[in-house]
Amino acid sequence: MTETTAATAPSVRLVDVDKSLRVGRNTVEILHGVSFEVRPAELVALVGPSGSGKSTILGIAAGLDTASSGSVFLDGTDISQLPERELATLRARRVGMVFQAYNLLPTLTALENVELPLHVPGGVHRPSSSAQELLTEVGLGHRLHHRPTQLSGGEQQRVAIARALITQPAIIVADEPTGNLDTSTGDELIALLLELRQRRGTTILVATHDNDLAVRADRILRVRDGRLTG
Repeated sequence: MTETTAATAPSVRLVDVDKSLRVGRNTVEILHGVSFEVRPAELVALVGPSGSGKSTILGIAAGLDTASSGSVFLDGTDISQLPERELATLRARRVGMVFQAYNLLPTLTALENVELPLHVPGGVHRPSSSAQELLTEVGLGHRLHHRPTQLSGGEQQRVAIARALITQPAIIVADEPTGNLDTSTGDELIALLLELRQRRGTTILVATHDNDLAVRADRILRVRDGRLTG
């Protein structure tokens, strides 16, 4: 396991990453020689057509998927060869995930959904008051005990963002976070992400079709046919 010093390490770095899958007798090439890094407190947008490989890149960067070859560094640690248990612990502590579909548990309140990562084995243990503070920070202090069905789409995504932040991760990885929202609500969510990045120094890697989000990123990485093109 190779490590670099925390002071100089990118939050995420991919080096010459390939990804392929076996489908019957055929090999499907998904990613080809992908290399980039995301520095602390940086917002980087992956932009490209559907099927270009954006979500696969996010999954590999977050440690949810594995590369066929190449190296992946998360918060200074080379995770490419980590045993699954060590990888799961690192992921639980250092990565926050935000999905297009929110992925909230419908039987839990907003507060309970945000607290969920605190109960993951190997995860971070923080006072339950932290979840309430985060929900207040994202504008939902009055919705603590509402279940997802009682919340709008924008409110559900704010809960998801608070949940991603609860472990104080090295990076938030967001897959189409505005994809299920109307333009006005999407704009509010973009403003929230930018505010959190400014206030907390949060590092964000996002895949998006939303040009309003992409143009406000520090950098845009364009993906086509599994390759970075610019």
